[in-house]
Amino acid sequence: MVTASLVKELREKTGAGMMDCKKVLTETDGDMEKAIELLRERGIAKAAKKSGRVAAEGLVEAYISEDGKVGAIVEVNSETDFVAKNEEFKTFVMDVAKQVVEKNPKDVEELLNQEAGKTVNEALIGKIATIGENLSIRRFARFESKGLIEKYIHGDGKIAVLVNMTKGDKELAKDLCMQIAAARPEFVTREEVPQERVDKEMEILKVQAMNEGKPEQIAEKIVQGRVGKFYEEICLVDQVFVKDSSMKVSELLKQKDAEIVEFARFEKGEGIEKKEENFAEEVMNQLK
Repeated sequence: MVTASLVKELREKTGAGMMDCKKVLTETDGDMEKAIELLRERGIAKAAKKSGRVAAEGLVEAYISEDGKVGAIVEVNSETDFVAKNEEFKTFVMDVAKQVVEKNPKDVEELLNQEAGKTVNEALIGKIATIGENLSIRRFARFESKGLIEKYIHGDGKIAVLVNMTKGDKELAKDLCMQIAAARPEFVTREEVPQERVDKEMEILKVQAMNEGKPEQIAEKIVQGRVGKFYEEICLVDQVFVKDSSMKVSELLKQKDAEIVEFARFEKGEGIEKKEENFAEEVMNQLK
């Protein structure tokens, strides 16, 4: 059954009109992912990115060792934004990031059981008692580098970025952190994108072209041209450099004889729904 709340959710995710959303949800028996695909194939929704996310409060933070060779990025959630401004909470989040750098846990469960005077889990329970809200350590990423690691925190802990480079300098690494914060790439290069993801995108692009009245053979050629745009959105090296639109990130790296190995971008509360703010625009404005 297609409910008003389902229609509303699809509108928020795609920007499509109410009647279009209702129609595709009816056709797909309320399957949200299939409905999004159908809207995209018909050219009604430009992208499958969600415009509204469920998000917990809290902070994302990053810490780098003194020698600059090991770095960690963490997300710790709280119930309210008010707690995220609490100095005790901020210190706890930074301590968690330091713990990840120094003790190298394989996952959150192992992290919680590690000793830091007492276990991290005991420290967490203690903070819950003193702060008076439910808190949780949600996720982390940790990099070890043969070159350098750089971090960037945006919006008082709304977005955190960690970059690992084998060649390059701190100024370039900082620029790349800002790029990742603003442009939201998912991968460094095209080679990292799963083939299944590429095949799915090409399938959608082909249906789009055929729905525009193009013969199948022509549609396939059009797909080859349009898939480049797909890579530009999700691959860091294919993106236009936000500080100089005349070049791509790949050209910047070549110019600087630099190499990026990996990155992590955490946005506070990704995947847990609330009103989304335009963090990318904030970062872009800051760059200008």
